[in-house]
Amino acid sequence: MQKENVIKEKTFSFALVIIELYKICKTQNEFILSKQLLRSGTSIGANVQEALAAFSQKDFLYKMSIASKEARETQYWIELLSKSKMVEFNEEKYTKEINDIVNILTSIVKTLQQKLNNKT
Repeated sequence: MQKENVIKEKTFSFALVIIELYKICKTQNEFILSKQLLRSGTSIGANVQEALAAFSQKDFLYKMSIASKEARETQYWIELLSKSKMVEFNEEKYTKEINDIVNILTSIVKTLQQKLNNKT
């Protein structure tokens, strides 16, 4: 039986939620920002998956750092969509999820950076 991986599960579920938001955007005729959101929001989990298959701690750190950057970019697109009022949607639902993901990824990256720095 495989051990549960919180960040893997959260980022996969979030990708599904982002696909849902992308569909909402399309029904409201917003096609530009929503494509950016779809790309960054779904790539978080893809980078986490790559990190889980890393061949070293440095490779793992690199992939998780990319996932963290993509998560922060996704925060930006969600906020921009909301503040621009180009699309009507429940911002809180998406903001809470992405903030949780950013916090977890930041913690993973910082912890591993400290661990690797202590080795040298």
